[in-house]
Amino acid sequence: MRKAKILYKDEEAGVLTQHDDGSFTFSYKHTWMADNNKPDISLSLPKTGQEFHSKFLFPFFYNMLPEGSNKQVVCKLNNIDRTDYFGLLMTTAKYDSIGAVRVIKIE
Repeated sequence: MRKAKILYKDEEAGVLTQHDDGSFTFSYKHTWMADNNKPDISLSLPKTGQEFHSKFLFPFFYNMLPEGSNKQVVCKLNNIDRTDYFGLLMTTAKYDSIGAVRVIKIE
C-alpha cells in the first residue's frame, strides 16, 4: 500500500491511497470537510463525506501526469516503470503542478 497527501494551495485536503491490489481510494480530511469555505479539489471528487474508490487512478489525478517524451524522460531519470502512474504522480506533482493541487508521498 502506498499513500500520498493531497495538498490544495499548500493545505492538506485529503489522502490518496493505492492499495496492494492496485485499486485507489481518495478521502478528504475531516477538517477539510468541516470547513464550508474549503472547495472540492475537483468536480469529480465532491466534498460528500464519503470515500471515493476506483480500480484505476482517478481521472483527475491521471490528467496531472506528463505525457509522451516528457513522461519517458521522467520515468528514465527516476527509475519509474511507465505504467506506475501513482509513482509518476508522486514524483511529478510533488513540487509543481498545473493548478492548485500537489501530491506528497507519505513515507
